[in-house]
Amino acid sequence: MSAIDFSDPAIIAFLADALTAAGVDGLEISQSGGSLRIVVSTMAGSQVSLTGNPQPGLAAIRTATVKAPMAGHFYPLHSSDSDGAERLPRTVAREDVIGFIRIGSVLLPISAGQSGMLTRRLVEPDALAGFGDPLFEIEPIS
Repeated sequence: MSAIDFSDPAIIAFLADALTAAGVDGLEISQSGGSLRIVVSTMAGSQVSLTGNPQPGLAAIRTATVKAPMAGHFYPLHSSDSDGAERLPRTVAREDVIGFIRIGSVLLPISAGQSGMLTRRLVEPDALAGFGDPLFEIEPIS
């Protein structure tokens, strides 16, 4: 059996999604050179933490994905927000609202869930997002 390449973002995303679907809180994989820890939170999506460098390229994967808390139409900011905060990249605090899911006339706020640099929006405005769909990427600030 060949070793799993933990430097592949698709594998980490697959593991995080599988943990969420199974109702598991997290997973830690340790190797001689370091460890990979994935913690699943219903409020903030999955969070990945790394120590050491178990495989080449693993240290570069430090982004956390903010996922949709339920299905609906995605909006990066409320339409009344005109301060230009939709520009990326930008720093965010854990409690900052970074977007919304619209269900009918209700806007459900999406918080960052962790402090860091909001680097990427993964969904276009007004797109239909399903439960657990990735919406944003946040890089921790060291």
